[in-house]
Amino acid sequence: MVTFGKKLKERSIQEWQGYYINYKLMKKKVKQYSRQLEGGNLERRHVLKDFSRMLDNQIEKIALFMLEQQGLLSSRLQRLRESHDALQEQPDISLVTNLKEEYRAVGQDLLKLLFFVEMNAIGIRKILKKFDKRLGYRFTNYYVKTRANHPYSELQQVFRHVGLGAVVGAVSRNLHELQNNQGSYLSIYDQPVLPLQDPVVDSIRAAVDRLTRSTNFLHFMAQHALIMQEELPSPQDEEGEEEDGRYHFMSLLLNLVNTFLYMVNTYIIVPTADDYSMSLGAAATVCGVVIGAMAVAQLFSSVYFSAWSNRSYFKPLIFSSIVLFIGNLLYALAFDLNSIAVLLIGRLFCGLGSARAVNRRYISDCVPLKIRMQASAGFVSASALGMACGPALAGLLQVRFKIYKVTFNQDTLPGWVMAIAWLMYLVWLAISFREPALHPEEIPKTSEESNNSETVHDVNLEKGIKQPLLITAEEIEEQGEDECDGSEEAAEDSRAPANSIVAAYRLLTPSVKVQLLIYFMLKYAMEILLSESSVITTYYFGWSTSSVAIFLFCLGLTVLPVNLVVGSYISNMFEDRQILLVSEIMVCVGILLSFHVVVPYTVPQYVFSGLIMFVSAEVLEGVNLSLLSRVMSSRLSRGTYNGGLLSTEAGTIARVIADATITVAGYLGRDMLLNVTLLPSLVICVLSIVATCFTYNSMY
Repeated sequence: MVTFGKKLKERSIQEWQGYYINYKLMKKKVKQYSRQLEGGNLERRHVLKDFSRMLDNQIEKIALFMLEQQGLLSSRLQRLRESHDALQEQPDISLVTNLKEEYRAVGQDLLKLLFFVEMNAIGIRKILKKFDKRLGYRFTNYYVKTRANHPYSELQQVFRHVGLGAVVGAVSRNLHELQNNQGSYLSIYDQPVLPLQDPVVDSIRAAVDRLTRSTNFLHFMAQHALIMQEELPSPQDEEGEEEDGRYHFMSLLLNLVNTFLYMVNTYIIVPTADDYSMSLGAAATVCGVVIGAMAVAQLFSSVYFSAWSNRSYFKPLIFSSIVLFIGNLLYALAFDLNSIAVLLIGRLFCGLGSARAVNRRYISDCVPLKIRMQASAGFVSASALGMACGPALAGLLQVRFKIYKVTFNQDTLPGWVMAIAWLMYLVWLAISFREPALHPEEIPKTSEESNNSETVHDVNLEKGIKQPLLITAEEIEEQGEDECDGSEEAAEDSRAPANSIVAAYRLLTPSVKVQLLIYFMLKYAMEILLSESSVITTYYFGWSTSSVAIFLFCLGLTVLPVNLVVGSYISNMFEDRQILLVSEIMVCVGILLSFHVVVPYTVPQYVFSGLIMFVSAEVLEGVNLSLLSRVMSSRLSRGTYNGGLLSTEAGTIARVIADATITVAGYLGRDMLLNVTLLPSLVICVLSIVATCFTYNSMY
């Protein structure tokens, strides 16, 4: 992998060479600080002061050059404006064509400036990260806060590209007016949704989108999906993505449908699981085991599907569909066989068919960068829609009839409906899915080639995973740089991916462990709320299956609106860590309000507390994954045992334990079930809040 230092040298514009961040010098300085501090020859205060001064000087150099270039572009645009005004009085087609070409030339130079800013912004972030990593400080947040919030901030020029927006607007607006719009009174401001079909403007827009890195709705949703957005693609990389033929719209759609159906499959049985368990002679609280069996199997399926997706996407999806068809068939037949064992085996099969790792991987590997964010948001939307539709569909299946000796009722129909759905999906998949071609570096080595060099084999195996699920491209490159810093650092920061769950766990820093604890907590609390909802509402309020289904459906419908509000507004007003802590506290409040203490338990109390808990947990999940993506080791960015798998496993384990807790607590009686299951949720939530406060106080 090309290190950032080499990439900076290769991609820098030759005539602007002296105005880029001197990354090599800064990196050497960081190593020098490290050696001097180890030898006790330097004070911490002196290091911070000297490094701050050096970085301030580098940023000043970059900012002043940016202002100079913006001035030159503005002068050219002003002259073109005068020519444009003259054409309004005496139109001439040849002059219009020449004027458009001149605007495009300005656009090309603007594009160069945007790439210049982008490279420097990444260089600043990387050197700050390297400083913290090598010296053990938490200097980055302090530096960015004090510089970015200052009224005379030069850092704002780099990170928020102040002033460039006006230049982008001038180029876009004038090209829009000159391109088949003579005589029209409408501009780009009157038609914001109408795209300008000009390659220069498209390239500028793509560069601005990458550079801005603002936390908007799509970015927030993509974090929810655990799918990375590459930070530093070159224009050639973007063109290559279009030409390599890996992207196929129907294949992407099939992956999203697979996601939707699996979530429907997960939650369609929740309203009737207790009734089904009792009809087979088990206690109502055995519904926890029935629901949790799917999560147990998913612990294993996530690993083998993650490994399988290194070589193929089509075969894992075919296998998934067949296994899910069989699992739902067994679930439906368990009623007539009067066997709780068959019921559980059916749910285990459904869990073994969980191909969410393949769905995520397809998006990160095969979808072009310019629409990957939308595809990632589509993944989350499909999951949320499936979560809402599952219980709603169960509420509609309130019929009972027999065909021969096969019973169709509210308990078995979810299995029959999903079996038919997966069978239809399997046929569609076989007809329409197109297997993406492997890149040369992704093709597995033969056994003969493998025996030649174990090291070479390991490197090629590592290359087989092109895109991580959690880590940014900046963090991927970090590891390659460290190898160039010397043998001592190379040994410390090996590029080899983790080869087991245990090895991956050893790579987790304390802050990552806290993020995974939070993820565990929120999944545990949500699973308790959802899985025991049917038992609790039947016992306290006498709700029917339809009423439970409506309640769960309404909870599921809150996911997208809440993410829209948080992703578009709240995340732009507050820091992620602030939203994280407040969300944790609100989950805790929701849990506390759910307890049945003295007063009679009422529907408003249950619904209100459940809504607070569920919505807060949804907000917490998105923010937590966003923070997790920034602190995960780059060695967990690839390989079978990657950061995405660790997060998925943490959430799945939480669901398994929650469902087991419901079943065990059921032996104490249904009158004790609510409080007994909420107590562990409260304890874990309080622990996560304490861990969050301690971690972020020590960091900041």
